[in-house]
Amino acid sequence: MNTTDYESLKKKIIEVLETVLDPEIGIDVYNLGLIYDMQIVNEKHVKILMSLTTSLCPLAPLMPLMIIDQLKEKLGIDADIDIVYEPPWTPLRMTEKGRAMFKERFGYDIVEWYSQISRTDKNSK
Repeated sequence: MNTTDYESLKKKIIEVLETVLDPEIGIDVYNLGLIYDMQIVNEKHVKILMSLTTSLCPLAPLMPLMIIDQLKEKLGIDADIDIVYEPPWTPLRMTEKGRAMFKERFGYDIVEWYSQISRTDKNSK
C-alpha cells in the first residue's frame, strides 16, 4: 500500500471512529482520546489499541464490538482491538475537537479542571 492509499484509508478509519460514541459521555472514541494506536495491516484489516475512561467501565466488552461493527459496515474492514489500561486514560488525551465537544456538552473545560486537580494533588503530597 503506497503512502497516499495509507493516509486515505487512515482518514476513513478515523472518520468511522468519530461515529462511535462513548455511551456514557456522548463523545466519540477518537476525539475522546481512547484510541492509543492504529496499525493498518492491509486494505481490509486494522489493529487498534484502545483504552477506556476507567478500568471499571461497565461497557468494556461492548466498546470494541461497536468499533468492529462500524468498520465492517462502513468500510468492509476487519479489526483486531485490544484494550489496555496502561498508561491510564486522562482528559489530556482528548483532541481539541473532543475538548470543545465536552465543554459544549457539560459546560466546563475538563482539561483545565483535570490540570487543576492534578496540581492540587501534587501540592498536597
